[in-house]
Amino acid sequence: MPMTGSETRSVPIVLALIVLLALASAIVTAKISIALSAVVVIGLIIAIFSFTNPEFGLYVLVVAMLLSPQVGLPGAEGEMVRGRGITLRVDDFLLAIIGLTWFFKTAIQKELGLFLRTPLNIPIAIYFIICVSSTILGYMMGRVKGTAGIFFLLKYFEYYIVYFMAVNHLREEKQIKRFVATMIVVCLLVSLNALTYMYQGQRASAPFEGSHGEPNTLGGYLILMIAIMIGLFLHWGTAKQKFYLLVVLFFSFVALAATLSRSSWIALGPMSLALIYFSEKEMRKWILLGIIAFFLSLPFVTPKSVQERLLFTITQPREQGQLEIAGTRVDTSTSARLMSMKIVLTRDFLKQPILGYGVTGYSFLDAQYARVLAESGLLGFLAFINLLWRIYRNAKATLKETVNPFYKGLTLGYLVGFFGLLTHGIGANTFIIVRIMEPFWFLTAMVIMIPRIEAGEFAKTERTP
Repeated sequence: MPMTGSETRSVPIVLALIVLLALASAIVTAKISIALSAVVVIGLIIAIFSFTNPEFGLYVLVVAMLLSPQVGLPGAEGEMVRGRGITLRVDDFLLAIIGLTWFFKTAIQKELGLFLRTPLNIPIAIYFIICVSSTILGYMMGRVKGTAGIFFLLKYFEYYIVYFMAVNHLREEKQIKRFVATMIVVCLLVSLNALTYMYQGQRASAPFEGSHGEPNTLGGYLILMIAIMIGLFLHWGTAKQKFYLLVVLFFSFVALAATLSRSSWIALGPMSLALIYFSEKEMRKWILLGIIAFFLSLPFVTPKSVQERLLFTITQPREQGQLEIAGTRVDTSTSARLMSMKIVLTRDFLKQPILGYGVTGYSFLDAQYARVLAESGLLGFLAFINLLWRIYRNAKATLKETVNPFYKGLTLGYLVGFFGLLTHGIGANTFIIVRIMEPFWFLTAMVIMIPRIEAGEFAKTERTP
């Protein structure tokens, strides 16, 4: 098949790019360590392959989302996240590399378009602009200090770049199936890695998180992936494929238990209700029976450590800082979250009600909704809720309209996982955590693109001379 005009024009540019990158890498690697030289060379190789085949870059990103190491930058001024400093991960650099090649390619082949028009473009833009505005104001007023605010804004932008890169490249069912299969394989590897923590008597965490892992982060990721696999199992697949899904589900549930993350466990309740509500009527009875059997079996199959962790909320020995609710003492961790929410709602929010204190301009809050309200004020909170509402509304419409078993299973799982994450966000910063949000926004892109792919929109476009 002959190349199009844009493809013909891009050939000499690609060759020139390869030559320039080779010269640059030769100059750089001559002045740095071998390990860093290897990273630079690998990055350049990925950039070249991503330019010629953007889908390759997305596969690299899907794998790196959970399986890439992190690099801490301790002591960054203005950082409020438990004093650990700003954390960068390999996938941050990969996303920058892949994103730049994407921008470069769209600049050459203008017919590709930079941002495909989707129902989420405007809600994303509004929320991000408000976050930027509140942070700039925070810098001007001295509430946001150092580089933390800039780094966190870049993190937010990173999630949306994942979304836009995905929607710009998803064009057929086979693509989505391959990406979902890759995500499930990554989930299996992450779950198996979590078991190693359990055997060492530690709380499970995601791979490569250093000495201070975040079990709650792994828990949020797992509830999303568990929901996706349950949806697929109910609607799609041969007996062999369903068996593979069950195997990964088993290890994922074990890993979820090993996180000892109460926020993640609590999310299973709303997830179950969402699964019943969004499932087809003829399936609801069997799903309800399965859910009842699952929860009734938990006391008999869960380890003692899991049961003790769950009861710890109300059985912790008396300590300073515990709240008493309805005559029952609540553990210090839960009490701290409740107190911080109360302080935001009843005192500090009233001081900066419109645009808040700016991203990282307020003290650390391990609660998503209170954090959004404190950092970006009422405008940011309403924009955030509007974004979540648009995501829900479009996913629900996709589930209702699609007749494809794979799409139906994927969308059902996405909706169930969405409600799980909404619950998880009560006790965690779910919607700003990299290892949850990168997979979430990639899956969001899939669900948003399903109606357009089913309608044959891109097949028609490709046939147009």
